[in-house]
Amino acid sequence: MAVPVSWVLSQPDLAVRLKGGAAGVGREIDLVVTSELESPFRWLSGGELLLTTGMRLPATPRDRLEYLRGLDECGVAAVGFGTGLTHAEVPADLTEAADAIGLPLFEVPLPTPFAAIVKRVTARLAQLQYDALLRASRAQPRMTRALVKAGAQAIVRELAGSLGAKVLMLDSAGAVTECHPGAPDDDLLRTVRAALAADPAASASSVHTDTSGMSITHQRISVGRSSYGDLVVVSPAPLGAVDQILLGHANSLLGLDFEKPARLQAAQHLLNSTALGLLLGTDADLTPAWAQLAQAADAQGRIRALVAECDTTGAVAGVRGALEGALARAGLPLFMHVLERRVLVVLPAAEGTALARRLTTEIEAATRKQVRLGLSGAHPPHDLTEMLANAELAASAAERGSPPAEFTELAGRSLLSFDATRQVLNAMADTMLTPLVDYDRTHGTDLLSSLRAFLESNGQWESAAAVTGAHRHTLRKRIATAQSVLGCDLDNARVRAELLLALLARGS
Repeated sequence: MAVPVSWVLSQPDLAVRLKGGAAGVGREIDLVVTSELESPFRWLSGGELLLTTGMRLPATPRDRLEYLRGLDECGVAAVGFGTGLTHAEVPADLTEAADAIGLPLFEVPLPTPFAAIVKRVTARLAQLQYDALLRASRAQPRMTRALVKAGAQAIVRELAGSLGAKVLMLDSAGAVTECHPGAPDDDLLRTVRAALAADPAASASSVHTDTSGMSITHQRISVGRSSYGDLVVVSPAPLGAVDQILLGHANSLLGLDFEKPARLQAAQHLLNSTALGLLLGTDADLTPAWAQLAQAADAQGRIRALVAECDTTGAVAGVRGALEGALARAGLPLFMHVLERRVLVVLPAAEGTALARRLTTEIEAATRKQVRLGLSGAHPPHDLTEMLANAELAASAAERGSPPAEFTELAGRSLLSFDATRQVLNAMADTMLTPLVDYDRTHGTDLLSSLRAFLESNGQWESAAAVTGAHRHTLRKRIATAQSVLGCDLDNARVRAELLLALLARGS
């Protein structure tokens, strides 16, 4: 980024006045320095606005001409001459020398401190740099979207608009495949091809200036060892650092765009071969299929199966569309299988639980009421069949419209999760526990809760007593009474198990 000399001259509060070298006011300043040296040339690198009060200005007109000529040869953009100290005004011969060379020379009056000029130019440079970065930050996503929507032609158009330059894309043979704005004339095309031929092995950016003063910047479009041509920018001036970043971004996008068909074609060939083997009934090699499924795994190489059991075909369509969209937005590969009214999706294991819950919220509320969801535990991909069975079991235990039921959380409640099993247990509870319920109601006792505490403590008197808040001797009497009322043997493990299931089913 640089500031034109004309911009400095246009700042009214600086009160600087151009005295000579009007032909060079278009020169650009990228740094402001002060110097009173007789020969400051060795410390200058070009683009400077040199401020001086002329303390050691050469005495003769001839030497002053050589002084300005030396500054011009170093690439100095302009000279600001402070008056009111060493010199009351800018020497006339210095003005004549500036006109002869075309080096802008302006007067800095005594009330204007050099520091004011330094601050103003530095602030302007910072603003231009920020504007350039902001422009780049907006242009990069536009180019990415352009690639998705319209390919290379849209990227070239976006890059040309962002840089304010002509952009060409040439294939490996040097033919123009894309150009914006407008097609290049024959002279420009010859110049571009000559620039590319000057260093055919170069893949990095290089800059050449043609006879018209235009700058030509090019980058090789390549991925790995594959080369697809060159991206060329023709601009009025060499590209700045931010412009180079935009050029590199466009180059990378084009490389990806060229590589995509090759990768898709290879994947399609592999899919075709595997499908053909399955249709022919041969022992097809499923190794590529397992390798493909491994793309869904987490960093530890594990996956989970999410199963949606749908009541209607409409619910199947709703679940399928919602999960496809949600996985795409999450940036995850889609592994989905639909069989009749069941939808299976494979997820990375590490984030599977949270991801499954988030994905299912994408399903419309009305559709979720027709769907039961189950999630398997974490396994390596080769355990897919086992994971599917576990996820189906979890789904069968889930409630419609609820978050996914996890297979790993069914332990201790799986029997009660199924309607048929629960009906049997409820009937058993009515048969076995009714005498005890009637006894508690008649005598004002609470034998039922004491029995449950005893059974859930696996017959441990101390633990059961702590739960009920009764002394263990009191609890022993209650359990003995309960055993008598029920007419069963609580020393029998099978009897205790049946009673506990009945109590759990009853919710007591």
